[in-house]
Amino acid sequence: MNRREVLRAGTVAGAVGLWQLTARAQSPTGPASRPNRYPEHVLFHDRKPFTWPGGARLAVWVIPNIEVFIFDPDGGTPGAPAGNQDVPNYSYRDYGMRVGLWRIADAMAELGIRGTVALNAATCELFPQAIAELDQRGWEMMGHNVTNSRSLRNASPEVERAIIGTTLKVIGEATGKPVRGWLGSGLAETLDTLDILAASGVRYTGDWNNDDLPVRLTVKSGTMHGMPYGNEVNDIRFFGAGHTGDEYAEMLNGQFDTLYKDAASLPRIMGIPLHTFHAGQALRIKYLKQALERMRRHDGVWFATGSEIHDAYVTSQA
Repeated sequence: MNRREVLRAGTVAGAVGLWQLTARAQSPTGPASRPNRYPEHVLFHDRKPFTWPGGARLAVWVIPNIEVFIFDPDGGTPGAPAGNQDVPNYSYRDYGMRVGLWRIADAMAELGIRGTVALNAATCELFPQAIAELDQRGWEMMGHNVTNSRSLRNASPEVERAIIGTTLKVIGEATGKPVRGWLGSGLAETLDTLDILAASGVRYTGDWNNDDLPVRLTVKSGTMHGMPYGNEVNDIRFFGAGHTGDEYAEMLNGQFDTLYKDAASLPRIMGIPLHTFHAGQALRIKYLKQALERMRRHDGVWFATGSEIHDAYVTSQA
């Protein structure tokens, strides 16, 4: 921009002009695309003051991803080349369902923490006893596609509705409870995903990680909020990059410390995404437990499910 354009951008009208100039720079054929799903001009400190139940300042939800994968010669397991049965990758992930999940679940039970499961619906048919056990422990089941080998990315509207509808139906029948939360496999969405979810009764999603509190998302019918999933501390990204268990605990501690400090002025949410085949491994579980124990020792920390946090926030903003 030239000097006149820079000075003009200092006014409210100029800010719009600056945005338009930036948009044209990003896209030679027209303005840069925006999601148009929430008011983007609202900053964090514009939020209405509130507290979490019991006067807590930081809400923490722990999100174990419980997933199943397709085992076939077509590369159903992520990273598998077509035409090959990828035994190592498939077995590694299957270990999480058979063993790792229960290390995580028992560690959380010792601390009185209930999970919010990002659940592949096929798990209900393959491991019904696991779903019954977690439901009895008071864990919430959040939709996470049918399997983790196929995402919603590039799905047609008909296919997407079938995937979402099947996921919600199977989980609802297995637990006897409606599914209120959603996490797309790979956090993938189409332009229709939020509208389909909201029309189906889903009220929050972890796909959108653009805030430290829930964000009201615009949908055609029903209501929808984006919930902070905590993708920056996602164990699959961290351990997948070769980091160690003690580094993982240090990362969780750093995330917690800053959010806890910030929450002195306005409450925050911390999401902890887990994968049973990563955090549930024998060499790593103690570091997850250490971090959770440390959080437990702080006053004003509320461990809750996704629906509990969503409902408390919506009520506080009414």
